[in-house]
Amino acid sequence: MKLCFATNNEHKLEEVRQILGDRFQILSLKDIGFEGELPETHETLEENSFEKAEYLFERFQIPIFSDDSGLEVHSLNGRPGVHTAYYAGDRNASKNMAKVLEELAEHTDRSAQFRAVVTFIDTNGHHQFEGIIEGQIAPEMTGEDGFGYDPIFLPEGYNKTFAQLSAEVKNTMSHRKRSVEKLAQFLKALN
Repeated sequence: MKLCFATNNEHKLEEVRQILGDRFQILSLKDIGFEGELPETHETLEENSFEKAEYLFERFQIPIFSDDSGLEVHSLNGRPGVHTAYYAGDRNASKNMAKVLEELAEHTDRSAQFRAVVTFIDTNGHHQFEGIIEGQIAPEMTGEDGFGYDPIFLPEGYNKTFAQLSAEVKNTMSHRKRSVEKLAQFLKALN
């Protein structure tokens, strides 16, 4: 089955392709000829995920799935949340992480979660799938691998950040994996 994943982010594409394996042919935005920015005008992950999928489906009429994900820190009232990618003002992971660490400096509760919402749209309608991974914010950035906030996120049950864990280990538990696996189960049931 051919599906478009609404991203050109190589990290996300690779992660999703590893999760889905060869059960599906995953196309990127580039593969379907889409250039430009996708709209993200809402204040929830659910709404932004849906908005991106709907925008593309209306234009290309092929099965599409999009995700929106965010880091939600308990002591920061769920921030950065929907603003995760631009939390410090621009799409700079180091600045974003530094801002979270600075805001948490006076807090003892460092609990956090990564949450992903995937929206799938085809001619039969839309469905959403949520994935969550609980953890803690590390006291400092550690590790070389991964992307985004991986160097400050300690997943539950580990004393290493996502950036210190291999992609194989991270992919066994990531929020995106959990939401994409729910999508895969749904798609299998359709076929």
